[in-house]
Formats: sequence, structure tokens, C-alpha cells
Amino acid sequence: MGLFNFFSKEKKAKLDQGLEKTKTSLLSRIGKALAGRSTVDDDFLDELEEILVSSDVGINTTLKIIERIQDRVSRDKYLGEAELNTLLREEITALLPEPEAHLSQDFNLPEVKRPYVIMVVGVNGVGKTTTIGKMAYQYKQKGYKVVLGAADTFRAAAVDQLKIWGTRVGVPVIEKGMNADPAAVAFEAVKEAIDQNADVCIIDTAGRLHNKVNLMNELSKIKRVMQKLTDGVPHEVLLVLDASTGQNAFEQAKQFTAATEVNALALTKLDGTAKGGVVIGVSEQFKTPVRYIGVGEAMEDLQVFNKHEFIDSLFSN
Repeated sequence: MGLFNFFSKEKKAKLDQGLEKTKTSLLSRIGKALAGRSTVDDDFLDELEEILVSSDVGINTTLKIIERIQDRVSRDKYLGEAELNTLLREEITALLPEPEAHLSQDFNLPEVKRPYVIMVVGVNGVGKTTTIGKMAYQYKQKGYKVVLGAADTFRAAAVDQLKIWGTRVGVPVIEKGMNADPAAVAFEAVKEAIDQNADVCIIDTAGRLHNKVNLMNELSKIKRVMQKLTDGVPHEVLLVLDASTGQNAFEQAKQFTAATEVNALALTKLDGTAKGGVVIGVSEQFKTPVRYIGVGEAMEDLQVFNKHEFIDSLFSN
């Protein structure tokens, strides 16, 4: 596997399986567009643009890809579909932002003052709480001590759901029930993590509608309150997006990145959609690295994102 040998065969197989719907659609349509062509001409580039846009890569990112392809084709002799496939992989990979240097390619925590605090944001229904549960499982499997904070206090079901995940994974959940002050819950969760010498504290926040400015302001309050306990938190503000929603994910990313300092993305439900191109578009457009991707229902099916492996899987038969 060369560059990608840090991925286990099992994880690689799960990634391939999770992207199957997207890659089948993408590769088959590119193959049909190339059929009978000996050169990459304007007609093909028009077709490629339509294919990428309809795969939810997004118009802005698609135009950048087309421009890079045009530049490469003008310099490198084009020989066939295999060469174009390689060219696409290289140019799309180059567009995607790298994760912060201190973040590893696995569920290993960086060398920062403990606890490592992750605040998770996103609208209802994207798989936010489930993602938190899977993260807690993965970190615990690495031997880390984990504390969860149930700061989504606007829905009783959200607190209960996180408590179920806490029981399932075997990690404590700090909660004050429905209608409690979310910032107070976050404060108590971080305090408990400090008192217990925990390694990581993950804070669930309300599934706020991205067009409700007053609710978004609550996110800033949560951050300010946590910082009374320890400097530099949260280390990650993780925005969870549902890949199957396509263009809605772009709008949510636009609103959340404007409202709070999102520095990582998680894309869920990739296994159930042909719209996996949204991973490329959202990450490139908002210059925010994808941190995690969900490629299945099991707790092991949340993977730390690696752009090289993702693009390799997407464009391999």
C-alpha cells in the first residue's frame, strides 16, 4: 500500500465499502465521458465539471479542479483514462487542507495539557451524538480516560442518548438534565475531567439551527466559561455534517464557521450516499481539515480522515 500502509487492511476495506456508492457513480460517469476520446478537450472538461458538481463537490471547488486539470494537460501529454485518473487524484489531494501538525493519523492525542477538550457542534440529525459516542469508544480503546459532557440541554432525548452511549462505551457522562445552562454543564464536565486526571473531554452541544444567531451566541459563551478552568480550550471545535445532505452541508458549514472557530470537520453517513464529493468541497472551500469520517454503523466505523487514502479509495476500481 506504499504511502498508505499505516491503514490496516480492515479499515481500508471499510473505507472502500463506505465510499462504494460515490465511487461507482463518479468513476462510471467519468469513464463514459472519456469513452472514445484521445485527448482532454473542452467538451470533456465540460462533462467533468457537470459530474463533479452533481457529486456535490461544489461549484467553486469544481472550477478550481478543472483549472488545475487544464493546466496539467497543457504541460503533460494525456495518454488515457488511467492517466487522467492519476491526474485527478493528485490535483484534488493537493487542494485539500492538511490537518494541524500536532494531530496524528490515528486516535492518539497530541502533547498538550490534559484534558484535551473537544467541543462538538452541528444541527440536529447529522449524527452528532453518535459521533461523540464513537469517538469516546476509539479514545478509550487507545487507553485514554474519557469524560463526556451533555451540554445539549434543549432536548431531553439528547441527554439520554449521550448517557446511553456513555454506558455502552463505559465512560462517565456529566449532565444536569433538560433546560440546564449548557455553559454550566460544559464547565462541570471540564472540571470533572481535570479532577479525574482524564485525558480527553468531549462536550456535546445543542443541535442548533444554523440560522438562529442567538443560539449560535451560546457557543461562544460555552467556550468562555470553559476557559475559566484552563487556558486554550477547546482544542478542537468539531463541526459534524451529514454527507448525505449534499449542498445543505455547505450552508451549515458556512453558518457555523462564521459563528464559531471551527477547526475540524466530521462527515457522517458516507456509506449511505453517492454524495461523498461533499467531503472534498466543504473541506477545500472552508479551508478546514476533515478530522473524522463515518463509514458505517459500528463503533469501529468512525475513522480518522486521511486525504491521501480517501482520494485513493474514491478513484480506485
